[in-house]
Amino acid sequence: MGYKKIKGGIICVCLGLMLVASGCLQNKQDYERLSDQEKRSAEHALAGLETRDGLKTTLFASEDMLVNPTNMDIDGEGRVWVTEGYNYRPSLNPENPTKTDGDRIVILEDTDGDSKADTSKVFYQGNDINAALGIMVLDNRVIVSRSPHVFVFYDDDGDDKADRKEVMFSGIQGEQHDHAVHAFVFGPDGKFYFNFGNEGQVLKDADGNIVTDEFGNPITDEGNPYRQGMVFRSDRDGSNVEVLAHNFRNNYEVAVDSYGTLWQSDNDDDGNKGVRINYVMEYGNYGYTDEKTGAGWRTRRTGMAEDIPTRHWYQNDPGSIPNLLQTGAGSPTGILVYEGDLLPEVFHNEMIHADAGPNVIRSYPVEKDGAGYTAHIEDMLKGNKDQWFRPSDVTVAPDGSIFVADWYDPGVGGHQMGDQQRGRIFRIAPEGSEYKVPEVDLSTTTGAVEALKSPNMNLRARAWLKLHEWGTDAEEQLVKLWESDDTRYRARALWLLSKLPNKGISYVEQALSDNNPDIRITAFRAARQLEVDIIPYVEQLVDDSASEVRREAAIALHHNESQRAAGLWTDLAMQHDGSDRWYLEALGIGAAGQWDRFFVAWSDAVGSEWNTPAGRDIIWRSRAEAALPKLASIIKDPLVNSNEKPKYFRAFHFHDSPEKSEHLIGILQGQGDLQNQQELNLMALKQLDRSALQRSSVVQRELENALTAAKGTQEFLDLVEKFELENQSQELLTLMQSYPDSSLGIRASQLSLEYGGRELIMSVLDEGAEQDKMKVMTVLGNTSTPRSIELLEQYSLNEQNQLAMRRHAITALGSSWGGEQRLVELVKSGIVPEPLHAAAAEGLSDSWRGDVRQLAKTLTGEAQEQQADLPPVTELVSKEGSPEQGKQIFEQSCQICHQVNGQGTQFGPALSEIGSKLPKEGLYDAILNPNGGISFGYEGYTLTLEDGTEVAGIIQSETGSEVVLLMPGGYTSTYSKSEISGREQLERSLMPENLHSGMSQQELVDLVEYLSSLE
Repeated sequence: MGYKKIKGGIICVCLGLMLVASGCLQNKQDYERLSDQEKRSAEHALAGLETRDGLKTTLFASEDMLVNPTNMDIDGEGRVWVTEGYNYRPSLNPENPTKTDGDRIVILEDTDGDSKADTSKVFYQGNDINAALGIMVLDNRVIVSRSPHVFVFYDDDGDDKADRKEVMFSGIQGEQHDHAVHAFVFGPDGKFYFNFGNEGQVLKDADGNIVTDEFGNPITDEGNPYRQGMVFRSDRDGSNVEVLAHNFRNNYEVAVDSYGTLWQSDNDDDGNKGVRINYVMEYGNYGYTDEKTGAGWRTRRTGMAEDIPTRHWYQNDPGSIPNLLQTGAGSPTGILVYEGDLLPEVFHNEMIHADAGPNVIRSYPVEKDGAGYTAHIEDMLKGNKDQWFRPSDVTVAPDGSIFVADWYDPGVGGHQMGDQQRGRIFRIAPEGSEYKVPEVDLSTTTGAVEALKSPNMNLRARAWLKLHEWGTDAEEQLVKLWESDDTRYRARALWLLSKLPNKGISYVEQALSDNNPDIRITAFRAARQLEVDIIPYVEQLVDDSASEVRREAAIALHHNESQRAAGLWTDLAMQHDGSDRWYLEALGIGAAGQWDRFFVAWSDAVGSEWNTPAGRDIIWRSRAEAALPKLASIIKDPLVNSNEKPKYFRAFHFHDSPEKSEHLIGILQGQGDLQNQQELNLMALKQLDRSALQRSSVVQRELENALTAAKGTQEFLDLVEKFELENQSQELLTLMQSYPDSSLGIRASQLSLEYGGRELIMSVLDEGAEQDKMKVMTVLGNTSTPRSIELLEQYSLNEQNQLAMRRHAITALGSSWGGEQRLVELVKSGIVPEPLHAAAAEGLSDSWRGDVRQLAKTLTGEAQEQQADLPPVTELVSKEGSPEQGKQIFEQSCQICHQVNGQGTQFGPALSEIGSKLPKEGLYDAILNPNGGISFGYEGYTLTLEDGTEVAGIIQSETGSEVVLLMPGGYTSTYSKSEISGREQLERSLMPENLHSGMSQQELVDLVEYLSSLE
């Protein structure tokens, strides 16, 4: 153990853990002896963090200088610019105070050289930037991202105060939402890169007009062609916007390296361990929703992956770009590419990323893998002891050190904010590395080129602007950099040289023959930004030895209408080896919109030798009409592994040709072995529709066979729904009675009521055995459609029916939102007779709404529910609980809505790793105040149907024609948009209020103890 004197205390180095305090915290026991308030203080901020060996974390700034940092940038002078989020979602956190003058942008500076900020000045304050999610500083401009606007603030007189502002973009949705517009970064090409998550929805210019991209597409998420979150590139004035990729959930920031390669993280639907890291392939679809329909990832489909992360991102679909890396559960935030050399070599030229969920800063070293990449995880800084550590951003300083913004809060995600008093900025650097900002001289070409080498993005951007302004006057110094040994320096020089008037193309052509494939890629990307015909350069690279270079050539053919494009694409496609998904998707991007002519050219070239792994890949990925017969041939080929055939059936989903159904009908006439042919027929039938049934005797025959083989399964129900069958009421009734409390029985009930089964159901209710009646009532109660509610209401109020059965019907009526709503109306209007009061109370007693539970008690004359007095959370967290007892309580009280390690119901977020995400304070708050923090994607909605019925749940999936609602209990119901007259987001969580009221204090403590053990 070593010690060093520092200002304000002593540094203690213990097993790689950097602990800073007013005294020496020598071990874990010393830290644990601190009170919670002491642990949360800035004085002990470092004691709860663990830093990688060889690095040292120091506290640069903390509360009083700033609070709640949401994003930051570091300028060339080493000053840290921070956007604050004190006024974070005030409408959803009404108990939190707000600053009436709005949130701030503060500038933090170390003026005395002790590696700590000693001044904090306010650059701007206003309610228009409340909880801004992005900031980029560039000369006298500060670009701030805060939906619905992207602002450009100007400091005209150099006094570090905003003098004026302009709107660059407007109309972006997601105000006060984490999935809105995020930070801008300056690319090596002099362009701006930025993104928004899936709440952004639309990009408008300063005048409120929807922006169109270079292909004339409106930039909206309506599927024409873009969906969900997007990443953009634009000129520095916001013009010439390109959509570089789409269909992300919440791509929080984009990082761009010197070659112009883009990297992002993306957050999953909370609790599904599906957080991912992406290499961003231009024009790529990243698969958060179905490319064709926009359906959510839980939607049943052929070829659906078994594991949730793969299923979550539609990775089995042709047209979905592969994920680089899955990182599990998390709440990813800021990301960068570290192109410095101060940190250990493992971090050189790699992504460095903040993930606020697991309280970690980490890197993802990347290796090339064919036309794509592989990566692994290297941790840098972890909040192992302090789960309030919530890193919101990472930035590189001019000296190459890493700065980390810490939002600091007991929770993360959802719509909640638990702490408004704190916020920290940390610095990570090697041992003994004090914060010294290098001196630069941007007044000379030599100094500007030196600044272009900086690891700091702001300094590089300023140098780029100077060198670009000087043009040929800077050429000599840029050529020296271009001729250096450092590949990334060479790339930076090349971008600028490529933009020299009348000379740029000669440097590009020189670089296209370079020995380094990354330089060839850079040159080709630079050429694409010039006003030149790109086809000759594609011809030069079409046989390149590096598949990643050929990848770029394929992408460049996207919407290129040259007569030579199809032939070049064919040359590239002939080099696909059948095992490189990255390369295959690049081919798909290149052929988009021109598949028919590209595919015909390839087919002519490959001739009869198409049925190879590579050929089948291209056919699977193709959207050409001419691919359909080959798809059918692959499916019918007995030599193709039967486990692979679902993926080829899935490929039919992406074709719109009227010939599609004929090829599928042809599959039904196959002569394979019985079991295999039955499986093929089932998949083929699920791709057909009622019109095929009406015109084809083959479809009619094989549908009957498939229905017989699939009885008792979801596949049977798929066929009933697909072909709108009205002759399967008896089998549907059997499923209803066999599975009254599962999705299988509920879906059977929905289909039966829709397709002619009402009379059969009524006959059971009128004449069936008592047990059969009760099962039917139970499943009708769970079904929650206007038809099921009507049946239960009529039966329960009919005095000719047995009282016991009427009571069961009225209890079942209260099982769903729509039924509960109707039952409340009946009770309040006095229609429910006294003999049914107890049954009605039973049906309403489990409502998530406190007022409904109270109404239930009035029916039975019980005392009104009283909230148990609990000590404050600060006292509860210090109490010891039993995780074993807590597990039992969870299984009794929580498992009806949540899963842990696959056990339980998928309604609310899965909680398998909740202990690594929330400290005990956050867990108590989530239980005691469920309305304070609703996870994004789990908000409740009520749908009002045309007949006035209301249904409620979580919107699991939405397409252009239907909405799938996930109900409490994990059931789903599908509603056509034509039958929905309105929708409204619920202000409250669907988690029951006062869930803990039925628990003793110790049981609550035990439950939290169990949840905190889930990591």
